[in-house]
Formats: sequence, C-alpha cells, structure tokens
Amino acid sequence: MAPRWLFVGAALLIACVGTVAAQGSGRDYPQWRGVNRDGAASAFAEPAMWPEALTRKWKVDVGEGYATPLVVANIVYIFTRRNGTEVMTALDAETGQERWHTSYPAPYAPARLAAAHGVGPKATPLFHNGGLFTLGITGIVSAFDAATGKIAWQTPAAPEHPSYGMAVSPVGDENLVIVHSGNHGPLTAFDANTGAVSWTGIGRGAYASPIIVELSGVRQVVTMTQTSVVGVSLSDGTRLWEHPWPSRGTPSAITPILYGETLIVGGQAAGVTALKPARRDSTWVVEVVWETTEVSLFLSNPVLVGNTLFGLSEKARGQFFALDADTGHVLWLGQPRQASNTAVVKAGDLLLLLNDDAELIVARSNRSGFEPLKRYTVANSETWAQPTVSGNRVFVKDVRSISLWTLN
Repeated sequence: MAPRWLFVGAALLIACVGTVAAQGSGRDYPQWRGVNRDGAASAFAEPAMWPEALTRKWKVDVGEGYATPLVVANIVYIFTRRNGTEVMTALDAETGQERWHTSYPAPYAPARLAAAHGVGPKATPLFHNGGLFTLGITGIVSAFDAATGKIAWQTPAAPEHPSYGMAVSPVGDENLVIVHSGNHGPLTAFDANTGAVSWTGIGRGAYASPIIVELSGVRQVVTMTQTSVVGVSLSDGTRLWEHPWPSRGTPSAITPILYGETLIVGGQAAGVTALKPARRDSTWVVEVVWETTEVSLFLSNPVLVGNTLFGLSEKARGQFFALDADTGHVLWLGQPRQASNTAVVKAGDLLLLLNDDAELIVARSNRSGFEPLKRYTVANSETWAQPTVSGNRVFVKDVRSISLWTLN
C-alpha cells in the first residue's frame, strides 16, 4: 500500500489548486522537455499579433541551477542551489508567491575544468503520482510531497560522479522512478512510494536523460551511456539491445527522440544518427537508418516538427539548422556564431529559441530556411536552463532568478 504521505499530499494539492494529473494535462509541464519529453510547449496558442515586448509579471530569487521549472496545477516547482544546499521550492504560478521550500545539505566542489559550468543542480525534477523526484548534482535522489515539501525518502550521494556533476533528469512510469546516477553507477528504478530499488540495469551513465518508448511491442527505457545507446526492459532492467556510440571523450548529453519506430540520437563528436531497433524472433537488431556529421549536438536538444528536426549545431560556434528526419539530409544551415547554447521549444508550428544570452527568438518552423519573427530579452543574466512554455506563459530561469513572462 502507498504511504500516507502520497495520499495526503495529493489530496492537499487537489484541494488547493484543482485536479492533479500525474502525467500532466492542459497547461501542465511535469518533467524534462514537457509532457512527452519531446520539447513541446503545453497548451500553446499563437497570439494574433506578437507584442513588441513581453510582459514580466513577476521575478523571484530562487538560487543557482539549470533545472527546468515545472508547472503542475498552477504551481511552479523549481530545483536550485543555495549556500551549499539543494532546494526545492514551490511558487504560485500567477503571483510568484512562495508556498514552501525544502532544502538539504549537498556539498559539491566541481572539477577545475567544470567550474565554469556551475554548481548545479542540472537535472530537471519529475512530478509523478503526487510526488516530486529530483537528482542532485552529486547523485542524491530525493522524493518530496508536492503539497507540503516534506521529504518522503532520499538516497545518499553517489560514491563518484561525472566531471560536470549529475545531469540526468528522472523519468516515471506507474510506480517507478528511473534515473541514471553516478559516474559508473547503474540505471536504477526506484519504487516511487518507498525509495526501494526495484531493479538496476546498465552502468556508465552519461549526461543524457532517458525516455520511455515502445519498440516492437516492448516497452523499454532508452538512454545513453558513455559509450553506447541502449534499450532496457521497463519491467526488470534487462538489456534488450545496445548500439555503440563513439563519444571520443566528449559528453553524451542529448536526450534521444522517438520518430515512429526510429530513434534519433546526437552528440558532439558523432553528429546525428537515426537508429531502428527491432525484435526479430528472440533477437534484437539495430539498423542505422541514416547518419550525418554535417551538424553536431553538444548541449542543445533539438525538436521534431512533423518530419523535420530543428536545432542548434555546435559547429560554426552555434548554427541553427533543419534536417529531414526521414533521410538525414540537412535542409539548411543558419548564420554562424548565434549562441553557445540554445533551448529549443516547439510550439505548434513555431520554434521558441532561448539563447544563453537571454535572447528569446520566435521563429517559424520552416524547411526552407531560418525564419525569425520576433526577438525578446527575458533576463539580465545568462539563461542556460530550458524555459517552460505553458499556455501564453513563459517561465525563464536565469543565473539566480525565475521570471514569468506573458505573450499577450
């Protein structure tokens, strides 16, 4: 039976703000890259006319970190770092008023080469079954009651972690919360209610976050390791298939994208590749559908709009691109030196592109060329976190603050 905190927490949240949906509904944005982990905005409607400037409704200092804000039942949940602690904060989405915050000690000293990339946290929380689940920069996995902020269970820090700290955003399914933690640690499925380990799978996790998909009728977790792309059984963590991924010392940080029965994966050294894992009798076979090194993906996750992949290539110091998802043919490359990193959000047939210098570009998802419509400034410091687009609202996390901007 689920513990009392789960039922009480969910009941309180419902009483306060309305129905809670475990997987998100309407304008909810419950996890990394949105409801379906594909970079899509929630309930977005294009304005009849784009304003000359966006309206900032509120701004709140919440601390450092690159985690995406979550929005569930009109509450914003943000995972940050303050004074050597990791902090989960709940804010009213309309006013920015704090409902609660909970912190715990999380000492962390980044490696010398990683110091410029911040002290985290870097993994986005997961809202699932009335709880909030986080992976801290040192591998601490925590479960919070979403209504009160009370910590239900928590794991110790990982014995070791990658040079840039942990960045894998948890994913949930039914009673499981799944995350890859530790430099050599296994992919682990936790019981969402108790924190007990349900199964462990492949080790050597990278920086990319996993997705849950169904291929050849088998539900599975697809993730990147430091040397491969792998699919494991959702029921017990058994490895189903694995395909080598030549990272050549560069980080694997791009979340796989499902396109029909094909998986699109990318990296800094290996470019972009489409793989088709399929079960033939009792054996899994992985077909390389296409591959290209004309574009390179470092930290910026692309999005699919129809059969077109849009994103920011690391080449030429930041170059927007469009790629045919069926063939791998690069349709166009934009101007060089556009950004060190861009968070790409698909909003209908539009792209919302938040550059690391706080410029938000609204562009049409055009297969013929880059078509920007409007450009806005949405912060006065760097913006490395993925924004959350919920209805006509854009929640932006900068170095220390979170702001709500509206599109009307």
